[in-house]
Amino acid sequence: MPSPVRGDMTDRIGQQEDGAADSYCWEGRLSERAVCALEMEITNRSPSSKVTCANCDGAIHLNCSDSTEVSMSLTGRRATHMEGHNLYRLRDRKLLIEDKKRLCALALGAALLGILLMIIHAEICPHVYKPGSKVSMIINCFISLSTGCLLVLIIAFHYKDIRLFIFDHNQVDWRIAMTSHRVIVIILELLVCGIHPVGSYWEVGLHVNSSSAAPSCISSHHNKALQDMELLLSMLMFLRLYLVHRAILLHSKELLSASYRSIGSLNNINFTFRFVLKVLMNKHPTRTLLVFILLFWLTVSWMLTLCERRIHEPAGAGQMDTALWLIAITFLTVGYGDVAPKTSCGKGVCLFTGVMGVACTAMLVATVTEKLALNKGEKHVHFFMMDIQISKRIRHAAANVLRECWLLHRTSLTRASHGQHRRHQRCLLEAIRVFRHLRLQQRKLRDYVSEMVDLPKMQMIMCDLSANWNNSYRELEQRILSMEQKLDELTRCFQQTSELLSDVLHRHHSPEIR
Repeated sequence: MPSPVRGDMTDRIGQQEDGAADSYCWEGRLSERAVCALEMEITNRSPSSKVTCANCDGAIHLNCSDSTEVSMSLTGRRATHMEGHNLYRLRDRKLLIEDKKRLCALALGAALLGILLMIIHAEICPHVYKPGSKVSMIINCFISLSTGCLLVLIIAFHYKDIRLFIFDHNQVDWRIAMTSHRVIVIILELLVCGIHPVGSYWEVGLHVNSSSAAPSCISSHHNKALQDMELLLSMLMFLRLYLVHRAILLHSKELLSASYRSIGSLNNINFTFRFVLKVLMNKHPTRTLLVFILLFWLTVSWMLTLCERRIHEPAGAGQMDTALWLIAITFLTVGYGDVAPKTSCGKGVCLFTGVMGVACTAMLVATVTEKLALNKGEKHVHFFMMDIQISKRIRHAAANVLRECWLLHRTSLTRASHGQHRRHQRCLLEAIRVFRHLRLQQRKLRDYVSEMVDLPKMQMIMCDLSANWNNSYRELEQRILSMEQKLDELTRCFQQTSELLSDVLHRHHSPEIR
């Protein structure tokens, strides 16, 4: 027979275990909710690694259904260990995204620094210092140094991108992320970012003729191929500006917003630069186009001056003001013909400017048209007032038709001259023509208004009708139920009445029989 002390101790231990299990279940619930919150905030998750709040709630109820069993407590401990691991993964993933943003900004800064040094070197080299001097060598060394830093930053960016791919796909091997497309993109980026002019290195230690007026930072005793290569490398440095679209994408509010990412993932929307550009053109179309056109105008104008400097013409496109004028009239597809490029490089730049001008002009016309178009409310007011005015004119035209008919009839009764009769006939036909024209205008206006169907308004009307029908159906059901209850009461009353009548008749007949 067990002692009462041992029984009390057993009950206390069981209560403590139940309380610990309940507290552990509550802690597991809180941790699951934390994981769900972090999963909603962290974006760009793969489908295999997503955890929705519904699944979290299901796991909570599953783990807390029977907290008194030992097996469930062990499963809860293992789940807690996995939750901690997931939290660390989410934190590391967020840090990787921040590192990618930082590396992209630094790479863009290094690219712009290299382009700026190249522009300074090309502008002041023939005038301030001689080609092949120590100053030229130092500036070119800085350009090469910025290019090397840019290549290192590009490699670091793709390293972080590969690590992010590994995190999103459950710690797969890094060689799986190195697809042929990724390898080609990395090689192309390194080639594009590694382009920079290297002509000054070949000038060191060579005698430079001070009387030479070479427009580029290449002395005149070198051949034309070296000058062309220096010019080509200087212009190809502008290809580094592709980093602008990556910086805009990584720093855009649409990519960083959890609500954007959640709704976009539900609608299978890929958050690429094309989507971000569409959002910018939808929000700020005029500002975006003006900034792009201004930067494009200045950049291409300087490239044209760089191409045309070898042609020693005072009024040629080698001057910055003339290049700005030529690029502007080429961009607007006007082409007065007073200035024209002489070199093949300048002709190519002008051709590219014309193509971009056509595209930008089309977008600018579409933006201006959208800004000048009436909105929905303004269209309703405008068409309503036009309908009223046309209705008034139709009434006046109908009155004119009746008046001309009466005048023609009176002329025929009074037997007036044939001239008056013909004049009234012409007036009647003109009044009928005006009346028919106004009726046609009114019909066209109403057809156009009927085409402008407000779908949200129609949807709201249909929803209201559906809600009214549902309310009427519920009221009808309630009335039918009340009628059924009343019929049941009447049936019950009839039964009671029949029973009472049968009892009365039975009592009335029983004394007579006696």
